[in-house]
Amino acid sequence: MVRLLKHMKAKEWAMVIVSIAFIVLQVQLDLKLPDYMSDITVLVQTKGSEMSDIFTAGGKMMGCALGSLASAIVVGFFAAKIAANFSKRLREDVYDKVMSYTDKEINSFSTASLITRTTNDITQIQFVIALGLQVMIKAPIMAVMAVAKISSKNFEWTALTLAIVAFVIFILLFVVIFALPKFKKIQWLTDDLNRVTRENLTGLMVVRAYNAEDYQEEKFDKANNRLTKNNLQAYLVMSIMNPGLNLAMNGLTLGIYWIGAILINNVALTGMAAIKERVGLFSDMVVFTSYAMQVLMAFLLLVMIFILLPRATVAAKRINEVLDTEVSMKDGEREQGEESLKGEVEFKNVSFAYPDAADNVIHNINFKAHRGETVALIGATGSGKSTIINLIPRIYDATEGQILIDGVDVKDYSEKSLRDKIGFVPQKAYLFSGTIERNVGYGEAKVNMDDIEKAVEIAQAKEFVENQPGEYDGMVAQGGGNFSGGQKQRLSIARAIAKQPEILVFDDSFSALDYKTDRVLRETIKKEIADTTNIIVAQRIGTIKDADRILVIEDGAIVGNGTHSELMKNCPLYQEIAYSQLSKEELEKEEV
Repeated sequence: MVRLLKHMKAKEWAMVIVSIAFIVLQVQLDLKLPDYMSDITVLVQTKGSEMSDIFTAGGKMMGCALGSLASAIVVGFFAAKIAANFSKRLREDVYDKVMSYTDKEINSFSTASLITRTTNDITQIQFVIALGLQVMIKAPIMAVMAVAKISSKNFEWTALTLAIVAFVIFILLFVVIFALPKFKKIQWLTDDLNRVTRENLTGLMVVRAYNAEDYQEEKFDKANNRLTKNNLQAYLVMSIMNPGLNLAMNGLTLGIYWIGAILINNVALTGMAAIKERVGLFSDMVVFTSYAMQVLMAFLLLVMIFILLPRATVAAKRINEVLDTEVSMKDGEREQGEESLKGEVEFKNVSFAYPDAADNVIHNINFKAHRGETVALIGATGSGKSTIINLIPRIYDATEGQILIDGVDVKDYSEKSLRDKIGFVPQKAYLFSGTIERNVGYGEAKVNMDDIEKAVEIAQAKEFVENQPGEYDGMVAQGGGNFSGGQKQRLSIARAIAKQPEILVFDDSFSALDYKTDRVLRETIKKEIADTTNIIVAQRIGTIKDADRILVIEDGAIVGNGTHSELMKNCPLYQEIAYSQLSKEELEKEEV
């Protein structure tokens, strides 16, 4: 928790200091009230007292009360401002850190856990700071000053107050021993509940298709019941707090009055001195009751913090884990490559193993794609095609060898400069909630409406986009749920084209398109953006047969390299794939 305080700015530390000053003032004013109350008690019971004296003492009480109220408002305002700004900055830091993660770091946390840490955990910190500034600082100041006040008073009352405080500490220890471990588990169980909920929402179509609602509900119930059981156990222990603390407060008041009654009763009944002594004892009893309540209240405030702090401590630890995680991919400094090699992609003896894997999944990959060329990769599912192209924009880093873009190793580029050169269309098309225009022009301030319209036209999406209500201002649901698979793929392709990159990378991005749309789209790309280097992963022979070079991938290695015609002659695996999709007559017809 303390380590997170480094995210606070000097201005906020200044507000903390001012808040402490107002807290001290508030406590002093609160502790002054019993003195003025004692004065009024004495004046009321003293013969010959003037009403003006009572009004004067009452006015002082009113001044203390209003001053305490004003101080509390100032402290509350500063506490809320500090907590809100601090949590905002912390969310930004966590979000920025997560955005710098590679898949390796993200997988080590899980998506559900990262969401919980960015939202719920930081909210816990915010709540503790907002309340803690008012309570954690106020409680010890109030306790010390109140104890100093009562220490010079009656011994019996002081002993009773200390006994009640000991009882409150006992309750606190009971809570610490039995409830705090349960509070520490809440964050982890919340992660699990979020994970199950997210899986269910993400895979809703699969759940419905397999009539697995009952199965998913059972999974949710297990996670929900674990969290509920943990909370019930924690709050069952906490349930003794309210009656226990009420017993302490009422018992203290009753005990002070009971002792006071005995002391007053023991005073002789005759003489003016006796009357004054009785009045003095009664006044001391009223004052001591107020002071004792302040002492007890200070310890009650500390109990509240002890309840909140463990959960916040766990949240802080989880946030620090995110912030402290070293990113495995280091950013380079190069902004530009060799102008003479613009648009060129080269793999030199590249091998790659996934994090914590024992063996490489791709082996000794060598190829070069020149500016304006189309290089395609084909192979069986799981052969390593997507892994190879994921190395180009540094979604992963190669374990061995070099990947050069414009003649420069991708590791030497800054991530922004590298990815500015690449238009990447992932295997799974994803659209963001918003408008079609914002999705196609996503993340590119330099893209204008003309660029967007041209990209949509090249991607063969113009017809259905312009038939949408609002056309380019038409709304896109989260994940593109209001579009078909083929429409989402074409909009994803348009997004990559609108970026006007040097290199376009298609990771099986034509699979949801019909053959006609696929052919027209590729012909339009070749005609309209001829200077762009295209690297295509595909399953269909028809998608890649016109490529300048086709790489046949098997078990992470290149087993065939050439044009369609060349591979049909000398690559058995390519022939096998081709004949599994098209008849011999169709292939011979295409080659003519």
